[in-house]
Amino acid sequence: MKKFLQGTMFYIALIFVIMSLVFIQSNSTSKVEKIPFSEFYTSILEHKVSEVEIQDNGMIQGNMAGSDKVFTTYAGYLAKTDGLTKEILEQTQQGVLKSKVKEPTQTHWILDLLPMVMLILIIVAFWFIFVQQAQGGGSKVMGFGKSRAKLHKEDENIKITFNDVAGLQEEKEELKEIVDFLRSPQKYWNLGARIPKGILMVGPPGTGKTYLSKAVAGEAGVPFYSISGSDFVEMFVGVGASRVRDLFEQAKKTAPCIIFIDEIDAVGRKRGAGLGGGHDEREQTLNQLLVEMDGFRVNESIIVMAATNRPDILDPALLRPGRFDRQVMVGSPDVKGREEILKVHSRKKPLAEDVDLKVIARGTAGFTAADIENLMNEAALLTARNNGTKIKMQTIEEAIVKTIVGLAKKSRIITEDEKKLTAYHEAGHAILATVQKFCDPVHQVTIIPRGMAGGFTMSRPQEDRYYTTKQELKEKMVELLGGRVAEELILEDVSTGASNDLERVAKIARAMVTTYAMTDKLGAMAYGDSSDEVFLGKDFTTKPNYSEEVASQIDHEIKIIVDEAYATARKLLQENIDRLHNVAQALMVYETLDSEQFKKAFNGELDLNEDVEESISEGADTFFDGEKSDDAKVSDENSDISETPINGETGVVVDVTTSVDASEQK
Repeated sequence: MKKFLQGTMFYIALIFVIMSLVFIQSNSTSKVEKIPFSEFYTSILEHKVSEVEIQDNGMIQGNMAGSDKVFTTYAGYLAKTDGLTKEILEQTQQGVLKSKVKEPTQTHWILDLLPMVMLILIIVAFWFIFVQQAQGGGSKVMGFGKSRAKLHKEDENIKITFNDVAGLQEEKEELKEIVDFLRSPQKYWNLGARIPKGILMVGPPGTGKTYLSKAVAGEAGVPFYSISGSDFVEMFVGVGASRVRDLFEQAKKTAPCIIFIDEIDAVGRKRGAGLGGGHDEREQTLNQLLVEMDGFRVNESIIVMAATNRPDILDPALLRPGRFDRQVMVGSPDVKGREEILKVHSRKKPLAEDVDLKVIARGTAGFTAADIENLMNEAALLTARNNGTKIKMQTIEEAIVKTIVGLAKKSRIITEDEKKLTAYHEAGHAILATVQKFCDPVHQVTIIPRGMAGGFTMSRPQEDRYYTTKQELKEKMVELLGGRVAEELILEDVSTGASNDLERVAKIARAMVTTYAMTDKLGAMAYGDSSDEVFLGKDFTTKPNYSEEVASQIDHEIKIIVDEAYATARKLLQENIDRLHNVAQALMVYETLDSEQFKKAFNGELDLNEDVEESISEGADTFFDGEKSDDAKVSDENSDISETPINGETGVVVDVTTSVDASEQK
């Protein structure tokens, strides 16, 4: 009943009732016929009227003689003329006509005000409906400035603890210290220690920042308020700042407690970055948050936790000591962390005997916690689709490929020319990845379309790497250009399939020149701003930190690096032209080559006349066991390069042949 009263139907029903009350007097149950005054007067003279009632407003209502006909007519001032009045009086005296004069009715003042009241109620009802839509519904129609933080209680049915969080040992230790302070603060006060007022969890999307905060809520044993950064921002001016004040007022009443703000970059962006540096609603909210965290007010035993994947756009005042004292980096897990995460997400999943989580962990370098959870879920869905009862290793392999590239489109009709082009393109990638020293080993090559890719070559690093050398970047560009060069050498033409490869090559070359200073001509100097600032106002006020002459030199150096990589790719493929033909022909026959099949095709040992299905089934489970060929194996070497890889992370590398529709070509 309460939800009904709060809904739109209540207001519609209310308006209907009011309108019925207002117009109920106009509704008559009898049938009344309107006649002209002339007809009425003639009927009077002919004694055809049996009863008549003269109203004060000039309306005349009566009954015809000898029938049940009820009529009405408007006489106006004529109703008071001597002739009509005399005739009616005479017939009344004779007993032919019954007549009466209705006294003027006096309407109560409430009824006079009823139309105005109805109009006001309609306006109020529509205003309530509008406010509910603006607020996203709910029962707090008038509570604009009230906080929307959710209070997590200890007796919740679903409780996440630190035992449910895997692969984040150091991060958990940092947060355990906070939880311990809230449980026994006297231990820290005796030592004169000041607990951090705020903890900012920073990391890429999907690494477990929000999940870790849920574990803190489960471990704290104190009130835990959680709210999203976007919940502060509203269409009404001053609502965000009011909600911040209300949130901290609630927290003070239940201190010690924890306040968690997810995606704080929604309200914590740098001030003055918009056009004109305007003082908008978001900045008011941020200012109030700064005051509440460290201002004249004392917020003892209130710890603010926040999560974001964009720390570069946060306001410096928010990151200073006294507000967010600590920044906990939550990055992608290493091989041990991935194994622990796999154990967590496979607890309730029936795994086959051939599933080895350690092997899967080594084969999923660069995967975040969210990626691993999605991987195991996809494996379970694929098993259910095939009516299986246990998740097999081969199914997990397919799930990995599906997660990275997309769903296989085996039903797509491909011409022989396109099939040949894709085969030589991917063979070019695979050959150059194998013959070079620092490239990752090839684990799968296919010409079956997946997602937006017409084919792909998958390489997996044998171990986690956090640095990339100059030579590794050069070899990576050579590998990426292998498909384009193979098309040029064999088909004597080039296609749009190398569009993704060319974009990645340009990105690597530009980063080598401008970010990593891997060129002798420009020296050990970084050019450009790597903050990736998205504010339009900042773009108007900032200038590049290099001149147009240096920009021309940068473009020249990038071209030199790309041309050198292209020449190297062409030279290596010409030296291994027989291997290129062998791998391409194998792809034409088998369509998909795993690591073992690729090795045989690379060395010219793969029988292209044997049954395709049998060969594929024999090597279907070798995704996680592939190694480089003996003549291409190298020992791992440590480097002193202090910069991170070009993409900021390590993981499974996929070189794809992009399928471009004619409408998308430029």
